[in-house]
Amino acid sequence: MRKGLAAGSLLVFTLVAAYVAAGAPGAVSADALRVATVPITLSAFEPEVERVALTSRDRVHSPGAARRWDVVPAAADEATALLEQLVMAERAVRDPAVTGRELVYMGHLQQLVYFKLIERADLRDTVFSGIPSDVRRAADLNIAAGANLWLWDTTGVTELPEWRIETAPSVHDLMTYYREAEAEFGVPWYYLAAINLVETRMGRIRGDSYAGAQGPMQFMPATWDAYGEGDINNARDAILAAGRYLRATGAPARMERAIWWYNHDNEYVDAVMKYGEVMRDDARAFRGYHGWQVYYVTANGTLLLPEGWAKN
Repeated sequence: MRKGLAAGSLLVFTLVAAYVAAGAPGAVSADALRVATVPITLSAFEPEVERVALTSRDRVHSPGAARRWDVVPAAADEATALLEQLVMAERAVRDPAVTGRELVYMGHLQQLVYFKLIERADLRDTVFSGIPSDVRRAADLNIAAGANLWLWDTTGVTELPEWRIETAPSVHDLMTYYREAEAEFGVPWYYLAAINLVETRMGRIRGDSYAGAQGPMQFMPATWDAYGEGDINNARDAILAAGRYLRATGAPARMERAIWWYNHDNEYVDAVMKYGEVMRDDARAFRGYHGWQVYYVTANGTLLLPEGWAKN
């Protein structure tokens, strides 16, 4: 569809520079980069066990003192602790007993752990040598998908984007829309979810891309006119339009080709396919991705844009 938000500059957990409007006001200050103190917004997560939690495994508990689940997690700087965090988060997001604030925290922690592993090559081999078999394939796919998107130089970016960060639709609602699109157009739900994740963090970002793409599934207006019905900013309408467009461009038989037409970038295609495979292997993995937050990378550092944030 376009060289847009995600393919232009999305790191493993980061929607970044390609979204910046040329000449937008408001340079990033050092004070804006204190991400560790930003609370997590919880309203997007329903307290009950979602229907994607299909089976249970033993409850995962973190060692040590009781955690506060309403703060921003921090990925460890040491391999043994980072491995523990990775395994804990991957198992927790698949555990139907983990809900509410704890689920938010674990999804966010999962995101930050993978970013740290991409950022810190010196930790990667030690961590990956110790990952147990039940989460090893997911870890392999997640790190590879993130690495595919770790491509663009943001050292010159000093402006915040013209965005509003909104609450994502619930896990239940998004799964309903993905499944509806799958039933109507034959596009597997997990690829729709992967596109939604990569493009706008499940609809958290409201704002145009640098190329003018809009809505939670990032349609150019002309493409929306051809394939969309309803409101380009409505999650259900946008997901159905994505299913309609992907079918028209080759899905499901030629899924990679269809995703390439969605965004003409091979690394983007590979990342979407890999995130989709994680969810195809285990639908509960979607619960973790639903918790991934919006980070913005600048020349001065990385900024968490929490739900409720808006330019100006």
